[in-house]
Amino acid sequence: MGDTLTVLGLESSCDDTAAAVVRQRDGARPEILASVVKGQAELHAPFGGVVPEIAARAHAEKLDICVEAALAAAGIGLSDLDAIAVTAGPGLIGGVLSGVMCAKGIAAATGLPLVGVNHLAGHALTPRLTDGLDFPYLMLLASGGHCQFLSVEGVEDFTRLGGTIDDAPGEAFDKTAKLLGLPQPGGPAVERAAEAGDARRFAFPRPLMDRPGCDMSFSGLKTALLRARDAVIAEKGGITVQDRADLCASFQAAVRDVLAGKARRAIAAAPVGLTALAVAGGVAANRAIRAALEDVAAEAGLPFVAPPLALCTDNAAMIAWAGLERFRLGARDGMDLAARPRWPLDEKSPALIGTGKRGAKA
Repeated sequence: MGDTLTVLGLESSCDDTAAAVVRQRDGARPEILASVVKGQAELHAPFGGVVPEIAARAHAEKLDICVEAALAAAGIGLSDLDAIAVTAGPGLIGGVLSGVMCAKGIAAATGLPLVGVNHLAGHALTPRLTDGLDFPYLMLLASGGHCQFLSVEGVEDFTRLGGTIDDAPGEAFDKTAKLLGLPQPGGPAVERAAEAGDARRFAFPRPLMDRPGCDMSFSGLKTALLRARDAVIAEKGGITVQDRADLCASFQAAVRDVLAGKARRAIAAAPVGLTALAVAGGVAANRAIRAALEDVAAEAGLPFVAPPLALCTDNAAMIAWAGLERFRLGARDGMDLAARPRWPLDEKSPALIGTGKRGAKA
């Protein structure tokens, strides 16, 4: 294996089709040579959320286009690559399967090694791509489908300290936007509306803060918002722009307080010698949440690491990087690489949400 590795990454786990090229010279900081993301927001907007069948078809149509665009932007060809990395789960199975089959096709045609990547590991290892963070560090992975506190102790060594037992915060943001008639994706829409709102108007709960541990719950918070909205409608016969802003601000403040409070507990429960508190995932793009977590890190005397916003949401640069890290350690996958709808990062800990025929959900 040469001192320089160049890896093409593919990501298609939800509603963003992405391809990226990452290069690392031995001992040097990695470089993102290209990162292409084609979103599907317009396709799903009429339905108020992601439709799996529509997402899968869009991935199948756009993956090769993204690959061509990423290679062109990087100024390289397939012959310049050392490996193909692809999200093999968890995610919407149709989308994951589209990406895995595309990667297998490229690997079969070129003879390049194939490396399957856990989508969550891509998020969890992003601070090493952007900031060169050393192990161990505490990662809050907060996205539309997942929310976990992870002690990241190695490329393939993750210990879950806590997570959501029901809805992830990103899912709660999306559902809040839908309840309030805001556009999707819900996270940015709620954040924009909250800027003009009074976060003290509605006394929403801070779920599970009265119990020990780092687990979280956001389903009840979403229900509390629904009831508050209905109460306003019953009183006024509808809701005003200001009512909507106040509801969003109060909801966002509740999520912020839960994540910050649980982060304090996770720092206390993590192994000694943490190098930083890091965040990743779409919810990490929320400025109010970032600011609160930065304060928590400062209280604990830890650096706070948050990737650039473009690398917080789903992207293929994180998959290329996670694949490169695995590849450097000798990881290889064959043509029997399976697409997995469920794939916990910490398979040693009990499942948070239970299991079924397809395995642990989280």
